[in-house]
Amino acid sequence: MKKRMLNLFFLTLVALTVGVSIWGPEALSNYQDRYFLGKTHLQQVEISGEGFRYEMSPAEKLFVLSRAMTGQKTAEEGFKMDERGEASFGAEWGGTYALVVNHRGPGKEEVSSAEIYGICNEGLKELKAAGILPGSLLEVDPELYDAVLYSAIDVREPRNSVAVWQVSLSDSRRDVRKDNRLMEAYVDAEDGKIYQFYARTEREWEDLNPDELIQSWSRYLKLPSPLEYKEASPLSEATPYFKKYEVLGNLEEKTVVTVGFYEGIREMFVRIEE
Repeated sequence: MKKRMLNLFFLTLVALTVGVSIWGPEALSNYQDRYFLGKTHLQQVEISGEGFRYEMSPAEKLFVLSRAMTGQKTAEEGFKMDERGEASFGAEWGGTYALVVNHRGPGKEEVSSAEIYGICNEGLKELKAAGILPGSLLEVDPELYDAVLYSAIDVREPRNSVAVWQVSLSDSRRDVRKDNRLMEAYVDAEDGKIYQFYARTEREWEDLNPDELIQSWSRYLKLPSPLEYKEASPLSEATPYFKKYEVLGNLEEKTVVTVGFYEGIREMFVRIEE
């Protein structure tokens, strides 16, 4: 009797196993269909590249802008920008870095043409507070200045680009006195920081301390502490009053920065072009 019960239990277990293997998947599928169909379900999905914006460090921005400005390449022909804001160049373009006029205008997070003069003045205030520029320097007047938006681009890696406004005293206003005025500046279109500038002031070269000035300028831009550039040639500038420094970035990228002074017109400058 006991043996018959064990055999019956075994046969029942086998029958259940076979039944589950045959009907189980279909039943589970029907249950899942009833759960998902006709209902809204939320699921987080990571899509590579969508909405991604590459953030460059201040040193990387400085390096790309320096290389683009040094080459003095506008490369307007063959330059294109797609819907995502990524730049591309035609096959005939052989440069490594390019400086192009941005005809599309600033993006949502960038300074507009209506805002740039006020942003530039805020930058001048910061430079004055840091002791880089004298307090006597006049503010930028929109009636006297021109502003052009540029994009400095690493052609090999187009995502490495910097949008900058060039703010300069208008050539059409020849009657304007240039004493104590900003002559030209390159202003970051995102954060309003001033990279390069020329300004006519009451200072003489003897009044400037290039070492202190470059350190203050580097702190203002949140750059690594610059080092003296020992390879500078005395014939590399049109003035004897200058001193060169180097700012090291990622992957040993190096940007040469010049602090200089033109004696006759009393024009001081910080320039990132080599």
